[in-house]
Amino acid sequence: MATRTDAYPDVAIPPGEYLSEEIEARSISQKELAKRMRRPANAINEIINGKKAITAETALQLEVVMPEIPARFWLNLETDYQLTKALAKQRA
Repeated sequence: MATRTDAYPDVAIPPGEYLSEEIEARSISQKELAKRMRRPANAINEIINGKKAITAETALQLEVVMPEIPARFWLNLETDYQLTKALAKQRA
């Protein structure tokens, strides 16, 4: 059975970009978000800059800080990002 890859975007957008937009909309700094999540500020910065993945634990922490955005949303963004990167690499 062939895998269908044409339904995926060509550009991989790191979930940290969405996180950055969300905290900006809430007027929360990266440092404040890190404090609320009880995480090092550099970990949040690495997520926002696409250098660190959003894990299940991180997604749950984000849900606590921003309860209207479920942990599953953050994990789905990460999964889609990783899959799109892998497909782009495969196509190259």
